Amino acid sequence: MTLKEKIYDRCIQLVNDKIHLLQKTLADLKESAANETKSTAGDKHETALAMLQIEQENTGRQLQEVLLQKSLLLKIDSALQTAVVVNGSLVETNKGFLFISIALGKMVVDETTVIALSPQSPLGAKLMGSKVNDSAEINGNKYVIGAIM
Repeated sequence: MTLKEKIYDRCIQLVNDKIHLLQKTLADLKESAANETKSTAGDKHETALAMLQIEQENTGRQLQEVLLQKSLLLKIDSALQTAVVVNGSLVETNKGFLFISIALGKMVVDETTVIALSPQSPLGAKLMGSKVNDSAEINGNKYVIGAIM
């Protein structure tokens, strides 16, 4: 398995972990709301129920965002090799490895630090379509492409 395929698998694992955590949180909130409806504490009861409703909506929104991230990630062919940076490229730069996919941030795979970033991010957008030896500058940092995998 290549480094790129391991990074891709790690991204899938991280997204699945987020999904499971959010689903569990949502189930716990629904259970709390069900228990709260059995209470008859008046205004306190109404306030607690409203707060649980807001928490459920926020968690539901977060879950939808992570599910969208997963669907975007699943569209990537981790075996694809190109001469230019595209969605799904692992880019080796003078500043380290960048995986153009979804915004997951920094991770370590096989003792290699990789930053997973979205092609819509400022740096991702500048790198899209670039070739080896091209560079992109952002916030005073110059990224020179050494390899595209």
